[in-house]
Amino acid sequence: MNIVVCVKLTPDPSDIEVKSDGSISLERAEWSIGNFDLQAVEAAVRLAEAAAAAGEESKVIALSAGPEAIDQSKLKKDLLSRGPDELVMVVDDALRGADTAATAAVLAQAVRKLGPVDLVLCGEGSADLYFQQVGLQLGERLCLPTLNAISKIERDGEVLVVERDLEDEVEVLEVPLPAVLSVTTGINPPRLPTMKEILKAGKKPVRRLSLAELELSGEIAPQVQVISTRAPEQRDRKQIMLSGSPEEAAQKLVEQLSREGII
Repeated sequence: MNIVVCVKLTPDPSDIEVKSDGSISLERAEWSIGNFDLQAVEAAVRLAEAAAAAGEESKVIALSAGPEAIDQSKLKKDLLSRGPDELVMVVDDALRGADTAATAAVLAQAVRKLGPVDLVLCGEGSADLYFQQVGLQLGERLCLPTLNAISKIERDGEVLVVERDLEDEVEVLEVPLPAVLSVTTGINPPRLPTMKEILKAGKKPVRRLSLAELELSGEIAPQVQVISTRAPEQRDRKQIMLSGSPEEAAQKLVEQLSREGII
């Protein structure tokens, strides 16, 4: 079973700097694996382990696309220590700030270049933009059965039995392979790499691809234009405490909001 798991490497949100004019800077931010992608990696590795236990050859390829900043030995070792057998990276500064359409186009072409693939897994969204669109657009470009919000995956012969979380119910579906699935963060807890896995990760193969190799240099024009990104204006809290019963507190709140001119 050949599984590709798409992983977005992003600046750590905890390192965001807000400048005096409200603009946001990520210049000093450390890059890391997106929190929503760790579960996808774990789901891929578990499926491969189950296939191997059943006597089937299995392989997990981690796939990531982004600017030159993602090509860091620490990032690569961290990702590979979590179970994938190899890593493929599409690296080009033209991908800095790429929207979902451009990202899906690059990932789709990379998947095709990797040869026969049984399953492509994605996280439910990226840690930076969280549009939840790349998995769906990727499946459309690959012309494969595509589902999102997957919270459970089990192999049953040539199909997968999956659970899909909807607003007020859980859908159970059979999905033929190959397919593209986007998994939720609740599908499983990501593993913590052991020292043995960390040391082993340094010996796993890493392949770097360029947009030119994918013949995509003229096909990644963004469909979304970002005008600016600014932090919300910071204001001091008034720290007004409202006491009394719920009804009395609600009435005091209405009166206070009215005095402030808010309602």
